[in-house]
Amino acid sequence: MPSTPVLDRFRLDGKVAVVTGASSGLGVAFAQALAEAGADVALGARRVDRLESTAELVTAAGRRALTHGTDVSDPQSCTDLVALAVEEFGHVDVLVNNAGIGTAVPATRETPEQFRQVIDVNLNGCYWMAQACGRVMPPGSSIINISSVLGLTTGGLPQAAYSASKAALIGLTRDLAQQWTGRKGIRVNALAPGFFESEMTDAYPEGYLDAQLHRIPAGRKGDPAELAATVVFLASDAAAYITGQTLAVDGGMTIA
Repeated sequence: MPSTPVLDRFRLDGKVAVVTGASSGLGVAFAQALAEAGADVALGARRVDRLESTAELVTAAGRRALTHGTDVSDPQSCTDLVALAVEEFGHVDVLVNNAGIGTAVPATRETPEQFRQVIDVNLNGCYWMAQACGRVMPPGSSIINISSVLGLTTGGLPQAAYSASKAALIGLTRDLAQQWTGRKGIRVNALAPGFFESEMTDAYPEGYLDAQLHRIPAGRKGDPAELAATVVFLASDAAAYITGQTLAVDGGMTIA
């Protein structure tokens, strides 16, 4: 049999992707890139009104979109998003676990409620979404957990809850890959983005990102399109032999 041409391996034609946290920032870039690669996209976020603009980007790429108000910290809300995607599109092949929040509170002052809220969204929410998708995904599917370089190193800010949640997500990625790749044919990987401008980085102290550039061999912040292209790669058959891995997309920050 002839082999698949190499560029065709990166296509997602006929695939259905679910993207959480799709109302702004990186989630929007992920949804648009997946659609441009050929996938229909189910968009979930708490801010439902802002999902419509993301849906317009998906349809402008010639693909179908659906939107659903989703709180990933609620397991039933996760199940509802996946069920809606299956009902509308027939199946789910890709999950991008992107929803997340962060705090920058000194460890001696962070309240239990603040810490638990970050863990509930960033870690537990990814687990509930993965559970819901893992129950319905066919062999050949892909789950991509959006971790952070702050799960691997420090950013110099008081971010205990955020860093702990992102480090834990890397461990969750390994375990789900071990459980599901051989038995279900579902690959599970994580991305560890470096510094990309987003709503969360907008809350950083003024000048903080520029002050961190000396730690990045590439000498600049990342472009969301660069991270989105990596999501498409891990979602596609081009990454068919990659599972359980954490890929840092950080301009070299973690080696500096």
